[in-house]
Amino acid sequence: DYLAVNERSGGLSKLRVRGWKDGRDFLLDAADPAYTMEFGSNTESATPLLRYIYTSPTTPATTYDYNMRTGERRELKREPVLGGFDSANYTAEFRFATARDGTRVPVTLLYRRGTKLDGTAPLYQYAYGSYGYSTDPTFRSAVLSLVDRGFVYAIAHIRGGQEMGRDWYEDGKLQRKLNTFTDFIDVTRALVADKVADPTRVFGMGGSAGGLLMGAVANLAPQDYRALVAHVPFVDVVTTMLDESIPLTTGEYEEWGNPTDPHYYYYLLKYSPYDNLHAMAYPAMYVTSGYHDSQVQYWEPAKYVAKLRTLRTNNAALIFECNMDAGHGGGSGRSVERLERAKMYAFILGLEQGITH
Repeated sequence: DYLAVNERSGGLSKLRVRGWKDGRDFLLDAADPAYTMEFGSNTESATPLLRYIYTSPTTPATTYDYNMRTGERRELKREPVLGGFDSANYTAEFRFATARDGTRVPVTLLYRRGTKLDGTAPLYQYAYGSYGYSTDPTFRSAVLSLVDRGFVYAIAHIRGGQEMGRDWYEDGKLQRKLNTFTDFIDVTRALVADKVADPTRVFGMGGSAGGLLMGAVANLAPQDYRALVAHVPFVDVVTTMLDESIPLTTGEYEEWGNPTDPHYYYYLLKYSPYDNLHAMAYPAMYVTSGYHDSQVQYWEPAKYVAKLRTLRTNNAALIFECNMDAGHGGGSGRSVERLERAKMYAFILGLEQGITH
């Protein structure tokens, strides 16, 4: 008797229900301004119950049964969070920042209640922005370690993802890829202007194609960031895309373009992080790689860091770590993943405490 649709609108993943008989058409209510709703396991069609999973930056993944006939909602399970977590201690926001071309870019914020948004808080800003992958505002327990120390956590839903629909992706790929990088910078500047963040305490992080983002941002706006963390970053774009012997290269033409065509070659050259390094002061950087990485071979970030060490005019912390046992996704196992995250947070918090190397 009902049609249920998992839709993306306004930058968020939502659930819409339409009654075939009464013609009602409505979105399920959400308790938070930033959230993600997805279907759960719905194997029975002859039922008014819709099972779905709800999560937000302040709410662990929670499974509900929603009665489409009566509107009754029943919580079935909530993922446990250790360490005395209480969602009431945190605030999430969903707002928009205006990019330089007038485009409104969605931004998710998470911070602990009591954190003053008066221009004094440190900011930890994350983004990916490639392949049409949407970075939804879900619960991430690991980031609470920073948030509990007074950081504002921001997800910049920049072009190149698909948070705002297919056009959002198309406007951040091939010869419009620069929008991805400038969106990230413009989100930072908007949050600083709105006094969400201290302009001297902004930290950026991204991995893989998000590591490319960090490399591009380091060249385009080094003065805007205290430090950048780039995990397994795709930073030698032109050289890699010219090497068709690498299994992934030709399939990547649809995302980046084929540099054997001068039309694409010169555009890639505009933003390739390695090719645009030059003599200037760079923010502190923590760059990682995996020796067995088949997607971004270890020598890309290695040669990038070597060139950066040669050209930069300052002495900010610059750490390169190659995990000799890891691939593109980092080390295997929860303990290794947590150790890698702990190193990243130690780097960030060390800079906060004045440790420069």
